[in-house]
Amino acid sequence: MPVPPVSDEILKDVIEALRKNGGNKAAAARDLDIPRATLQSRVETAKSRFKLDDDLLPEGKATHTVIHPPSEDMPVEELIAWRKKQFEKKRAHKEAAKLIDIHIKMDGPIGIVHIGDPHVDDDGTDIALIEEHLKIIKDTKGMYAGNLGDLQNNWIGRLARLYAEQGTTHKQAWQLVEWMMTSVEWLYLVGGNHDAWSGQGDPLNWIMRNRNTAFQYHGARMNLIFPNSKSVRVNARHDFNGHSMWNPAHGPMKAVQGGWRDHILTCGHKHTSFIGGPLKDPASGLLSWAIRCAGYKTFDRYAEDLGLPDQNAFPSVVTIINPIYADDDPRLIHVVPDVEQGADFLKFLRKKAGV
Repeated sequence: MPVPPVSDEILKDVIEALRKNGGNKAAAARDLDIPRATLQSRVETAKSRFKLDDDLLPEGKATHTVIHPPSEDMPVEELIAWRKKQFEKKRAHKEAAKLIDIHIKMDGPIGIVHIGDPHVDDDGTDIALIEEHLKIIKDTKGMYAGNLGDLQNNWIGRLARLYAEQGTTHKQAWQLVEWMMTSVEWLYLVGGNHDAWSGQGDPLNWIMRNRNTAFQYHGARMNLIFPNSKSVRVNARHDFNGHSMWNPAHGPMKAVQGGWRDHILTCGHKHTSFIGGPLKDPASGLLSWAIRCAGYKTFDRYAEDLGLPDQNAFPSVVTIINPIYADDDPRLIHVVPDVEQGADFLKFLRKKAGV
């Protein structure tokens, strides 16, 4: 019995599959789920039946020619070279950011006020106390400011509805943030989770771009180098990993136990306060302080909704560093949970040191 001829529809499907796959016969055969030899036979039949040339066009020359524009894509060789350069820049930044050197240019003791979450635009924030503490810092020689994150509420997405429940607009919030950032000399600034919600085009990056401040999101680890060559390490984060219902400073204390040999480890975020330490490294004798600062949001609707207990004992902490002492000497660092008393003690120590 003779084999029936292949229908025009089947031959047209073969041509379409070949054109779709750029003339690749193996790929076209896979698309049609037929052997490659069968596809080749049908191609020849189609060329004969429909009078097509080798390019599967009607016999004769094409009636037009398309001049394609040059590709807008970077050649792959240039792309690889650019990616290598980009990675090296990121590597250099990350390596340098592991420990940021800060040269202290004044002799004698200094103080650092580790400011807990300001949330400066929130109706429940004690902005008068923020103003008072900033003035003390500005008026006290040798006293620096550091911020542990969450400068403002910075509501975004579904949380943006909360602007309707507070008296300060988003625009006014940025005015208050800029006021804070330009009021005193900041040693460091840590961006918190609320700050990070700004995403690309973050105004905080713009405000801090030319300031003499160690600025990092989530955490900044700093090496303070004093004129007498003494080094004191400060590890400031918005929060440290770890939580305990029994110990509000569990996160930074866990970091010490986990191997971070820093003199001061401090954080905010949870709106609770606690001072842990000094914790002694048995190998080197180094004494570490683990500190959590509650911040200035005195009345917190979120905490009230969840029924969380009030554990705000102090919004900020002053660490006073006297660089004449060794790492294992408890006189190297004093921790004072009150900004005014911390300033008074710093003045006393500086006067005693004759500076």
